[in-house]
Amino acid sequence: MASTTGDDAHTIPGPGGSTSAPAPSAAPAGALHGPVPAPPAAPRDPMAELRFLHQILRLATTARTWDELLETVVDGTRDALHASVSSLYLLDRDGEMLTLSATNGLDRHHIGRARVPLGEGITGRVAAARQPITVPDIRTDERFLWVRGLDQRRFVTSMLSVPLTWRDQVVGVLNVQTESRREFDAEDVAQLSAIADLLAGIVEKGRLQREAEAQVAQLQALDHARSELIALVTHELRTPLAVVRAYTDLLAEEPSLDGRTSRDPRRRATRAGWHAGTLEQIERLNRLVDAILESVRVVPDQPADLQTIDLHTLVSELLADAAPLLHRHPTALGTTRPLSVIADPARLRQVLEHLLENAVKYAPPETRIELDWTLVEGVARIGVSDGGPGIPPEWREKIFEPYARRETSTARGSGIGLYAARRLAESMGGRLWCEPAATGGARFVLALPAAAAA
Repeated sequence: MASTTGDDAHTIPGPGGSTSAPAPSAAPAGALHGPVPAPPAAPRDPMAELRFLHQILRLATTARTWDELLETVVDGTRDALHASVSSLYLLDRDGEMLTLSATNGLDRHHIGRARVPLGEGITGRVAAARQPITVPDIRTDERFLWVRGLDQRRFVTSMLSVPLTWRDQVVGVLNVQTESRREFDAEDVAQLSAIADLLAGIVEKGRLQREAEAQVAQLQALDHARSELIALVTHELRTPLAVVRAYTDLLAEEPSLDGRTSRDPRRRATRAGWHAGTLEQIERLNRLVDAILESVRVVPDQPADLQTIDLHTLVSELLADAAPLLHRHPTALGTTRPLSVIADPARLRQVLEHLLENAVKYAPPETRIELDWTLVEGVARIGVSDGGPGIPPEWREKIFEPYARRETSTARGSGIGLYAARRLAESMGGRLWCEPAATGGARFVLALPAAAAA
């Protein structure tokens, strides 16, 4: 069965999410911390009120915890208003319920559990109307909701509630209650409203910060779990790939001719071609595993090893090594000039490999792939252009997102290569983007600091 408790209409949903109707009854022994009696009325001290407001501001930056801040505020509010009890309710993000966030005098077990529906009871009505309410005697006010498990008539007589508003939005409600009858006047309302106005901004900013920190923690946990899962999967792929390569090499072994002529040179050449093709696919799988591992890292494990690199030398070596990958695409260097860049050699190679693989994957066979570089205001721009279908403007940023795939009639992507390429480029202080190629296909541009130009 659902239960209710608190200092107005505090409802705690039961297992089914419903709440039972509030009804007066005696609190069980030990379930209540007796309310603090209201001190005798004292002359108003404007300086004391200002000191308390200043204390709230100071607490916003010095309180060690969120709970410490709220507890100190309700204690100070109770004393400043010469009340018996002070309670703070915050409006839930769904805007339907107010939850008890801090109180003194009443049972603190219900902090975070006791809830008031918006528009019900004194607290709920104050939040809904955004107007203060004073109640000289709650026993004669039909708006007050008596609470199951807590006979407030023994401890509470008068009540003052004011809304907390921030940027025209209700944040919560601040209540003070007295054991003896009291007529709260306009000065009482103004004083509690001043506290509420100051507290609203502090509370809302604190809640936003806590929510943001919680979201960051959740995202970090998800990213860590994803990284571990992908790392595990890719690690498990490496062993069978190594075994497949070993068996491939064994199957391709041919008896040595020792100067003799092969009796079936065509068959021997065919088997050699099959062996080379199988090895090429194994290498592609290995590169994909490397790309997946690289993509899940927020930053590469080690800082970039920046060096001065001659582009012509590096690109020439890369094209020679990538010849098996590029064998179905004519590849050429466009208009270039002697140029060196500041980059990490291994990462620069990886970026260009990703771009070449992307061009091969999406450009039809026999279409041209071209590399070129230029110097623009001290920045080297290295371009990789293909003769494929091109990339629509709305996809030119999406393709760099992790696991974003644009399927075409020529190929399907894994969604890893371009993402990893951009991350590697940024780790060296570079930029990578996509633009239309002069031939109508896609052109990827890698911008890096130039070291020297002749």
